[in-house]
Parts: sequence; C-alpha cells; structure tokens
Amino acid sequence: MSKQEFWFHHGGVSVPDLDTAVRWYHDVLGFEVEARFPLSQVPCEIAMLRNGALRMEIFGVPSGQALPEDRRLPDRDLKTHGNKHVSFAVADVDAFGAELRARGADIVWIRRMAHGANIFIRDCAGNLIEFVEMPRPEGPASTLQDSRTP
Repeated sequence: MSKQEFWFHHGGVSVPDLDTAVRWYHDVLGFEVEARFPLSQVPCEIAMLRNGALRMEIFGVPSGQALPEDRRLPDRDLKTHGNKHVSFAVADVDAFGAELRARGADIVWIRRMAHGANIFIRDCAGNLIEFVEMPRPEGPASTLQDSRTP
C-alpha cells in the first residue's frame, strides 16, 4: 500500500456569535476572513479565516450549548474524550505571550517544562488554542500555500 501525503488545512470551533469571533480571531491572532457562507442543515453560518497558510473554520451557532467549564481548562479537558484544541507554533512563547497579553487575550498559562514550552489561551467562546515553542521549519512546511494563493 502506498503512503498518501497529507497536510494541515484547518481547525474548527463552534461559537455563539460569529461576528464577535471573527473580530476576536482578527484582533488577537491576525486572521482574515477568506470565505463566509451558511450551512442550512444545522443551521449556522461559517467563516473560514486565514493567517498565511493557517486556517480556522468558525461555526456561528447561536442556538448551540455553551462550552462546559471543564472544556475551558487544558488539564481538565483531557478527561473528556474527543478533540482537545488546535495548536500552532511560535519561535518564542514568552515574547508571543507578551503580545497576546497586550492584545487582551485570555491566557490560561505560559509554561516551560522539561519537554518544551507552550501557551494556552481561550478564544472569545472559551475554546482552547495552544502555541508551542519551536524553531520555524525551513523548506515546504514553512511556506505551505494552497493552489488558490497567488
């Protein structure tokens, strides 16, 4: 059997107010709206956001249930099976943490551990987002673009 290559396209989260989330992802993390469209079978509205090669799909579901408190804390969230969070990389968690603080981010923690360093934040709906510290890769992984990018 041959091995199929694959790569990251997006992470997705559900929020109660799409406009508020779009502003938050723009103001705090620098994402721009790539597309916006309805999903009638839920019903909800979707915004596909993009920051370079990274995308986040935001589902605006006003009639949804609020995120349980245990899902807002990384260590407690691990005790509930299912998806946990989306994670991005930064070269320096301390410097990025200072930027996030200045942008008003809800920072859960900035930690240095034996196996590495990370930041956990919560978006405007309480969804967890992680940033791990690691050097920027060289080559295709650092410049990944899709075919629609000029």
